[in-house]
Amino acid sequence: MTGSLTNEEIETYHEDGFIKPIVAFSIEDAKALRDEIEALERDYSNGQLPHDLTHYFRVNGELVIPLLAKVAQTKTILDAMESILGPNLMVWSCELFIKEPQSEKIVTWHQDLTYWGMGGSDLQASAWLAISDVTEASGCMRFVPGSHKQQLVPHKDTFDEDNLLSRGQEIAVDVDENDAVLDILRPGEMSIHHGRMFHASGPNHSDDRRIAIVIRYVTPDLVRDAPGSDYAMLVRGTDSCKNWINVAPPSILFGQGELELYDQILKYKETVLSAGAEKESGLFNA
Repeated sequence: MTGSLTNEEIETYHEDGFIKPIVAFSIEDAKALRDEIEALERDYSNGQLPHDLTHYFRVNGELVIPLLAKVAQTKTILDAMESILGPNLMVWSCELFIKEPQSEKIVTWHQDLTYWGMGGSDLQASAWLAISDVTEASGCMRFVPGSHKQQLVPHKDTFDEDNLLSRGQEIAVDVDENDAVLDILRPGEMSIHHGRMFHASGPNHSDDRRIAIVIRYVTPDLVRDAPGSDYAMLVRGTDSCKNWINVAPPSILFGQGELELYDQILKYKETVLSAGAEKESGLFNA
C-alpha cells in the first residue's frame, strides 16, 4: 500500500478504526481557511441562494463551493487516505460541521454507514479536519476503539432538535462511555475514521466556534446496496469500475450549472438517506 502513513499508523487504523492526529495544514493555513469560510457566511447570509447557506455547508458543499472541493483534493489528505484505501479515491461528500460557542448541539452515538446505501463496506473512510481548536469543552468527537469490527448495529430515530444528525439517529445498543477516546485536534490536524466506527460528540461549552470540514472518501470499486446510481468526484487515480456517476469540481462559486447539478444529486440523496424514517426529515439538522 502506498501513501504517507507509516505501517504502524495503518495497523492502528485497522485495529482501532481510527487514526489521529495527522497534520493536513499548518495552523496559519487553517486560519486562512476559517477566514474564507466566515467570509462566505458574511457574503451569503441574505437568502440570495436557492437553499440556505447552511444547507450547502452541510450537504455536498464540494459541488458548489470551490474552496471545499480544493480542500478535498489537498495532497496531504489524499496521501493519508491512500494509505488506507489505495490509489484510487473519490469524494462522496464534503461537509462543514460548525458548533457555535455555548451551544447544546450534539451528535449521538452512531455509525456513519447506517443510512448511506453502502452496506458495511470497508471501501470508505472519513477525514475529519479541524479548522478551529477542537477540545473536550468545544465538543470533540469520541470514538470507541475497535467498534468498527462489528457490522452495522440497530439504530433508532430520536428526532431530537439538539442532535445535528438528520433523524437524530442513535445506536440502539448500550455504549460504555468509559471506553471512549477523545478526538482532540489542533487547527489543521485531522483524524480518519471508519464508517462502522461508534462515534459521537458533545455540546460546545467553549467561547469559540468549533469548525470542522468532514470529507467522505470512497473507492471506485465500492458497490452500493441502494437502488439507483450515486454520485462521486474522482480526486486521485482512475475509475475503471463505473459504479458511480462521476462529477467534476465546481468551476465557479455557486454557478448556475453547479446549482442545478446540486439539486439533481440532492433529490437522489434524499431518497436514499431518508429511507425507513419514521417521519419526514431533512438531510441534516441545523
